Amino acid sequence: QVQLVESGGGLVQPGGSLRLSCAASGFTLDLYTRGWFRQAPGKEREFVARMSWGGGSTYYADSVKGRFTISRDNAKHTVYLQMNSLKPEDTAVYYCAATRGATTNPRYYDYWGEGTQETVSS
Repeated sequence: QVQLVESGGGLVQPGGSLRLSCAASGFTLDLYTRGWFRQAPGKEREFVARMSWGGGSTYYADSVKGRFTISRDNAKHTVYLQMNSLKPEDTAVYYCAATRGATTNPRYYDYWGEGTQETVSS
C-alpha cells in the first residue's frame, strides 16, 4: 500500500520561507512524476509544481514561478517544495501526489498524501 506523508507546514510571516517534504513508502515511486498541489478554503485544488521521475523536467504554476522550487531525492523516496518569498495568498493545505504521466490535472494523479497546512500571516 502506497503512502505519501507530507511534513514541514506551519505558520510563517509574509516574505518568509518554508520547506515541505513528502516521503513515500510501501511502493517505489521513483518512476513517477511527483507533484505538489494546494487548496485554500472555499477554492478548488490547484496545481503548484511537478517534477519528472528523473528530475530533469520541472513545471510550475505561474503564481509560484521564481519563488518555489521542487526537488526530489529518489534514494530517500522523498520530494521537497522549497517556498520562498511567501505571500498570504499562499495560505492553503498543501498536498503531494504522484502520477505515471506528466500533467498538472489532479484527476490524473494516482496517489495522494493527506496534506499539510501552511499559513502565511503576520
